[in-house]
Amino acid sequence: MKSDSEIESRRLEKRLNERFVKAMATYHLIEDDDHILLGLSGGKDSLLLTELLAKRARIDHPRFKVEALHVRMENIRYESDTNYLQSFCDALGIRLHIRTTRFDVDASPEVESTDEPQSSSETAARLRRQKQPCFLCSWQRRKEMFNLAQQLGCNKIALGHHQDDLIHTALMNLTFQGRFDTMPASLKMRKMPLTIIRPLCMMEETDIKAYAEMRGYQKQTKLCPYETDSHRSDIKRLYNEMEQINPEARFSIWRALNAENKLIEE
Repeated sequence: MKSDSEIESRRLEKRLNERFVKAMATYHLIEDDDHILLGLSGGKDSLLLTELLAKRARIDHPRFKVEALHVRMENIRYESDTNYLQSFCDALGIRLHIRTTRFDVDASPEVESTDEPQSSSETAARLRRQKQPCFLCSWQRRKEMFNLAQQLGCNKIALGHHQDDLIHTALMNLTFQGRFDTMPASLKMRKMPLTIIRPLCMMEETDIKAYAEMRGYQKQTKLCPYETDSHRSDIKRLYNEMEQINPEARFSIWRALNAENKLIEE
């Protein structure tokens, strides 16, 4: 007879896989002959994304190829054990690319815009945000991904954002930008032949955390020094309070995003 912990582990694995498959079908994330480059930061979300995509790629429907990229940032004390990431990918049959880069805090990168024309106040806010270390670091990582994806002939980039990430982003945009939108599950880039997909978009962070502990995922060596000093951290605390007031808040916000067609952008 199986123990309660074994039964719960099976249920958790089944739930995550079902939501992964449902996200692919609902938002048409993966199709035959796709060549996908996934972002592997080394955190629990990207490790799960790597595992699920690798296992799915072994099935002939849909038929696709997947590779991984880990970007190291020279001037941010944010590290993952690249030996662990290499062995993790090797065990799954995934080719891992490792790139090292840095960013200039005084730089103002020109970023692919997916928004409608903005007011002067919104533009000013965006420019201020582009000076933030989190924004610059994120953009530099994305730039490395865009470049490598095109070098490899990939048509899609997979990122490990889960449902909580998308909901928090929607609340941030509503609170600070005065608009209701989020990071889409599927986003077709305007200036390059790439589509960004988020296959974990229907998974809850608590489930991913529990699965990572169950599977013994190795934690990152050092966490980002800015991750607890941002509006996103404030919104996360606010959202936790919202769930205490209404446990159904997650599903209400998700239904609203779907109703307003905010989860697919072409």
